[in-house]
Amino acid sequence: MKTLRKTWPFHVMLLPSMIFLLLFSYVPMAGIVMAFQDYKPWLGFTGSEWVGLENFRYLFERQDSIQVIWNTLIIAVLKLIFNLFVPFVFALLLNEIRKVRLQRTIQTMVYLPHFLSWVILGGILIDLLATDGFVNRILSSFGVQPIFFLGDNDWFRFTVIVSDVWKEFGYNTIIFLAALAGINPALYEAAEMDGASRFRQTLHITIPSIVPIAAVVGTLALGNVLNAGFDQIFNLYNPLVYEKGDIIDTFVYRTAILNGEMGFGTAIGLFKSVISMVLILLSYRAAYKWANYRIF
Repeated sequence: MKTLRKTWPFHVMLLPSMIFLLLFSYVPMAGIVMAFQDYKPWLGFTGSEWVGLENFRYLFERQDSIQVIWNTLIIAVLKLIFNLFVPFVFALLLNEIRKVRLQRTIQTMVYLPHFLSWVILGGILIDLLATDGFVNRILSSFGVQPIFFLGDNDWFRFTVIVSDVWKEFGYNTIIFLAALAGINPALYEAAEMDGASRFRQTLHITIPSIVPIAAVVGTLALGNVLNAGFDQIFNLYNPLVYEKGDIIDTFVYRTAILNGEMGFGTAIGLFKSVISMVLILLSYRAAYKWANYRIF
């Protein structure tokens, strides 16, 4: 009680956040029961028929749901790899620029797309990548046939991954730049006195110093491996690319909201949440084991 009398203002300050968390994160968990019901909105939780694991069995029997899971894994894993590799390399290149003003200007330019929503970027990309859009006009000037980037299954995944990397790599670069700023300058001075070139210094000092951070970022990102980016896919995809571009989140949206299969949609969402929770626990364990990083 003595401690509480001293710290009660901090508890009061935390109270609105706790209420918000309870109302919007924990109370809605009661809806998980829909995954085990043939849920009908007009009957509610108590009146809907209990079907047990029928929705989950149906999930693995439907060919389109299996394809959706594969699409999600492929898109999410490729995004994870390239959103780790591209910022890593870009941070190394940006670190070699000696003019501070130029370095900050470039960093700001590549950082800005992160603040644009996919609603805005989706509209821009639809115009740019149309068959008569700016990109195809440039390609046609080199004799290349127009490419239907957002309507061809063979090109849609490529377009999604490249556009996501372009939007986020500037923001992700900040983590690696912070790690680079923490490297002891004496290491570079000693290497320079021994005759090491800039390339050798990068190879033997810079890269080994930020590899642990890359390991932490990579392992923690495993927890989101089933989050392939609803906002992006929803604003770019169309029925022509459902085969290769439909992911779990957009599939749940169509089945639960548009088609009214709320029990089935909830079962898919619960399946995804359980897998994500397991991956998050494993990723934290891996981050602690390989990079000595832990939150709790």
